[in-house]
Amino acid sequence: MDAPSYEFLRHAGRLLNSGQSRSITLTGNIDDLFHGGERNDTYMPLVDFLLGHWSIPHHIVLVYELNGPLRFLQEADRDKLRTAWQTWRTGVDPDDRAIKRMLSPKALDAQDALYHSDFDHQLHQSVGQPTVALEFLRQLCLCSRSELNGAPLLKENLIILVEAADLIVPPGEVTQLSDRDRHRLNICYDWFSDPGFVNGNDSVVLIAESRSQLNPRIARLPHLLDVPVSAPDEARRRHFIQWYRAQLNAEQALAVWDRDERLAQATAGLSIHALMQLLKGAVHQQRPLTQSMVLEKVAEHIASQLGEDMVEFKRPEHTLDDVVGFTHLKEFLRTEFMPRVAAEGDDALPGAAVGGAIGSGKTFVFEAVAAELDMVVLVLKNIRSQWYGQTDVLFERLRRVLEALSKVLIFVDEADTQFGGVGADEHATERRLTGKIQAMMSDTRLRGRVTWLLMTARIHLLSPDIRRPGRVGDLIIPVLDPEGEDREAFVRWMVGPVLGDDVSEENLTALMTATEGFSAANFASLRSELKAKHRLAGPLDHAQVTAIMHDHLPPPIQDTRRYQTLQALVNCTRRSLLPDPNVTDEQRAAWTQEIRALEARGIR
Repeated sequence: MDAPSYEFLRHAGRLLNSGQSRSITLTGNIDDLFHGGERNDTYMPLVDFLLGHWSIPHHIVLVYELNGPLRFLQEADRDKLRTAWQTWRTGVDPDDRAIKRMLSPKALDAQDALYHSDFDHQLHQSVGQPTVALEFLRQLCLCSRSELNGAPLLKENLIILVEAADLIVPPGEVTQLSDRDRHRLNICYDWFSDPGFVNGNDSVVLIAESRSQLNPRIARLPHLLDVPVSAPDEARRRHFIQWYRAQLNAEQALAVWDRDERLAQATAGLSIHALMQLLKGAVHQQRPLTQSMVLEKVAEHIASQLGEDMVEFKRPEHTLDDVVGFTHLKEFLRTEFMPRVAAEGDDALPGAAVGGAIGSGKTFVFEAVAAELDMVVLVLKNIRSQWYGQTDVLFERLRRVLEALSKVLIFVDEADTQFGGVGADEHATERRLTGKIQAMMSDTRLRGRVTWLLMTARIHLLSPDIRRPGRVGDLIIPVLDPEGEDREAFVRWMVGPVLGDDVSEENLTALMTATEGFSAANFASLRSELKAKHRLAGPLDHAQVTAIMHDHLPPPIQDTRRYQTLQALVNCTRRSLLPDPNVTDEQRAAWTQEIRALEARGIR
């Protein structure tokens, strides 16, 4: 079983070894577990993983934890630094034999005690005081590159790991930070910008979930380079499953799962931590893992990463067979749309937009599509945060989740309210977020793995950049009110619970006339009321059904719905999806003219 490879480790090594950067950030999946390699066949946290791989000759590795002491990989490293620090502070080498011969044993002991107390005092003062710790670390780098009589004080290079860097230099306007936060910010700025440090051999590695969580004054430094730590792919999940299986006896393993490959595929989106929880739970309960158990864990993990306010795992139970009417649209979805969503190559569809008036049935129809595709369906509810800097963090989390999933459909209802614009009038955060979403929609690395499905009654309010080809502009689908045979199917469905299938032609004609201009929502609402009347008052006849329908007064939204329908027609990208596939340019121009007339009356 080959040990998994980690691109971020090679990336960080290249940056540090080449001297391209002396300050880097490790961001992303930093709270997960990583395999120690052939020398240490176990899974461990990120810092321990780095210590195991960066324990190399001529380097001293230090770890600063916010609530703990400075940690040294080896005790000998502490002694080397102490000696260099003593020499740097006094200008005298404490190991110089000539000086030792000049001092009495008592004086030597006093000198050693003084030297030790200074260095150890700095170490002690650094515990729980990040401002003191940062300044001490900065001075250690100054000490490291200093010389005495032409010889370096320290032969080794320093690698300093700083955990929870986002808490040490938090985001926010400088004027709103506390004095201590501003002090630490200034220390880091001076430290990372110092030409001596930039051109030296010591390195600092900041560990934070997102670069956006660092203060912008630090995050914007051009020589602070970012190294993303990706979520585990299928190969890394398979390695962990096989490694974990090796810790169990054969009877335990077989009682829980049978194929490592199938489980590795099904757990796409889980971190190694979450995968361990899933396996431990199954082994403890001796319950075979089922598809629903795995999906439940994936949904729980993604919700914990992104927040329930941002995403929802959708598992629609109805299919296109349950959708009334929409005959032509359902045929198109089955023969053209769904095969392209299921594809994994260049022929895969990056996304689609669905327009149509409110109540036309957009969400119900495409929930059925999602159910038939048998894909992970994430409903994007809100990716804006009221907290400073958190919107960028949420987006980066979303990106990591999508890259970890093998196949996912992003379902965005009311999409016109979810995404802002990129114009000068928009807030900087809105422009940045929308730009990132647009870039992700057209990212060729995600094509065939992520499909965006944007639903809106106001298709015209979606940014033109989002509606362009290569994003959802490849396919814009109108969902229209039922007409002809589709409306007849809706009428029969509406009265079916009270009148049954035996509706005379005369009554059907009357019902068709009475439901002129009805939307799918109108039919569903009346069907619900008819069923309620039937349950309370008993069987209904045609006259009673007609009376109930006559009692209904439609809300005054016809002009708004007409405007939304026209926008769906004008923005449609397939002639075959229009009511008349042979529509002329003159007819489309007439639709545009009607839109302008409605807008002149204040209809939007």
